[in-house]
Amino acid sequence: MDEQLTAVLSSKRLAPMLPLIYSAWLDGELEPSELRALENELLSFERLSPGERVAISAWLRPDAPPKAPDLALLETHIRRVSPELAIENRPSEIGLRLAGSLDDTITELLARADAAAGGFTVETSRRLVQDVSTPSITMNPLPDPGPPPSAHLELARLLDGRHAAVRSRVRQILSRPAFAPVTDLPGDEYRELVLAWTRELADDGIGALGFPERLGGSGDPGGFIAAFTELARHDISLLTKFGVQFGLFAGSVYRLGTERHHRQILPRALTLELPGCFAMSETGHGSNVADIETTATYLPETEEFELHTPNDLARKDYIGNAALHGRIAVVFAQLVSGQLEHGVHAFLVPLRSETGEPLPGVEIEDVGHKAGLNGVDNGRLRFDRVRISRESMLDRFATVHPDGSYESSITSPSRRFFTTLGTLVGGRVSVASAAISAAETALTIAVRYATRRRQFGSTADGEIRLIDYPSHQRRLMPRLAATVGYHLACADLADEYVRLESGDGGGNADHRALEARAAGLKAFGTWHASDVIGECREACGGQGYLSENRIAAIRADADVFTTFEGDNTVLAQLVTKSLLTDFRAGFENMGLFRKAEFVGSRIAAAVAETIPRVGTVAGDLSDVATQRAMLERREQHVLETLASRITNRIAQGMDPSAAFVSVQPHVIVAARAHVERLVLDSLITAEESSPEAARLLAEVRTLAVLAMVESDLGWFLQHGVVTTATAAAIRSEVTARSAALASEARWLVDSFGIPDPVLAAPIAL
Repeated sequence: MDEQLTAVLSSKRLAPMLPLIYSAWLDGELEPSELRALENELLSFERLSPGERVAISAWLRPDAPPKAPDLALLETHIRRVSPELAIENRPSEIGLRLAGSLDDTITELLARADAAAGGFTVETSRRLVQDVSTPSITMNPLPDPGPPPSAHLELARLLDGRHAAVRSRVRQILSRPAFAPVTDLPGDEYRELVLAWTRELADDGIGALGFPERLGGSGDPGGFIAAFTELARHDISLLTKFGVQFGLFAGSVYRLGTERHHRQILPRALTLELPGCFAMSETGHGSNVADIETTATYLPETEEFELHTPNDLARKDYIGNAALHGRIAVVFAQLVSGQLEHGVHAFLVPLRSETGEPLPGVEIEDVGHKAGLNGVDNGRLRFDRVRISRESMLDRFATVHPDGSYESSITSPSRRFFTTLGTLVGGRVSVASAAISAAETALTIAVRYATRRRQFGSTADGEIRLIDYPSHQRRLMPRLAATVGYHLACADLADEYVRLESGDGGGNADHRALEARAAGLKAFGTWHASDVIGECREACGGQGYLSENRIAAIRADADVFTTFEGDNTVLAQLVTKSLLTDFRAGFENMGLFRKAEFVGSRIAAAVAETIPRVGTVAGDLSDVATQRAMLERREQHVLETLASRITNRIAQGMDPSAAFVSVQPHVIVAARAHVERLVLDSLITAEESSPEAARLLAEVRTLAVLAMVESDLGWFLQHGVVTTATAAAIRSEVTARSAALASEARWLVDSFGIPDPVLAAPIAL
């Protein structure tokens, strides 16, 4: 059929016949006799060449109907003139429009052919004039919502935060024609384009934002996170490439190295003269970094380290920049010196020569095509006894002297390990924020589309807009409200990260709390983003599946957010471990009577095999105190019962680690309860700080929190936090408040500030 399809689409004489040929197969209702009659009439056109006659006969064979992909291509070819036509145009009239400069003798031929096929109806023409993904639909121009109310302008200011100038600068860069989003580039070309985009950002100083001025930066780590977040709106392959180069590679050199490494590496890294990699994860050990198997053995006779990959499971896997562009890597390996193992440390390891060839002993492999992010050259690295100098060790926290003796300012091996991994905290802060930014892009596309797409029903203006259907409001508005909450929570997290990084107070406890908070928002923020993007894709129907409308690509690219910078399930456990540590400290500080009372209540509950009642929350569902009480009681109760379960298992002789593993489902619930309460706190803080946007933020807060409670309503009912009457009221409130917020949804998504050239989805422009 391929040759016939080519002949049909390239022939000017066949052009007027295409709508009739397409319509003949549209619903599969024509009898073989009607297909033959249509074929005979079309073949009566004397000007056809022998090849064109063969093509017509091949397309109209009753025993060999055309394949669906061929019909789709034919439809696309025909519909190039459909915007100029009305639904009332019959296929024969559409054919006349395609005929172009052919004389009027074709008119009679098409009329006869139409009649021979039994007469195609106007309904058939709808498929050629309108969007064919859903029957009986209407697409109107995107309505102008008018100037945004002051509350929405204030919300836009709040969402941009203290780094609004950086965000504006990045938006302007991404709006340049050179950054126009692409959908169909071959993999190699896509990778080179992403590299060119990254280089342009470096030339504009965006990659250097977070580094000190003495190294060529701007000394603005918060601005760096804001810029990173904006890149997630454009192309997530670019975001990842940018993050690997300036966040992971250059960031680890800065945080783990000393002045010697800074001067040697960073000026070239920040201009992208020296593309680098961050090589931590291994095929056999991803989240469990402490047990990676790559070794760095010190050889005192030559004052060198020997990097070695002992087996295939120890190869460095999924390393960004490694497959093509990276010339050097920060490699994490087990340090061995003087027959002693000192744990995981970081080393600078050259990968390629100036001409791009792998250096001796360095084996590089492309991981191949991925579900998304195919603009990033992820690779695998193996080291076959590669020698590097002693000075290649990033030695901020530990050093190996020429004679092989080991020295560290941090005496505890476990604390030294976690201090080294502290470089990941900034990555988690950035990824959490970027995931929410990607969700905001998908919501902007879906909401704008819903305000213009009409389908079914009947009003004075015709069919009903999608945004006016309660089911559509229900699927988008709670997610939009929660996304605003997560945006604010991630912004608060970024501010705290910058404060502690700058040395503005904070001890070890503050840093541990930050790490737990970053892990929680990264895990549940990226899970939330995946849910939002998937729902937005479905809410846009077939249009959401088209590459040009971008949601499908955002969905594929953002999916990996749940994996990199720490697997979400592992990070959720890290959050709960931190909460349990604080809980244990508080428990140990209880008086004797309070301890006995607490333990007694837990034991009594276990013996009775009943679920402890938490206490019913009553009050106005829109009231802050009511909402806070519901989320806080869940968080407190889940943590208390989790601690009780672990304690009981240990008391029965179970190993503490095994006891924790045995209650993992409960662990995830505890982490979610904690993070959702953090989101509420950030919404309240924003509301209290901005009287002009307080009314709008109160609506957003109420819908977000009630939707959270509704999604876990079984728990709240089971534990007596809400009554059945309150549960019914919550469901009604979510529906009603979704409808109320839908009336402001266009202004809400415009508050995200995404320029049209960056948004780039035709259905949203």
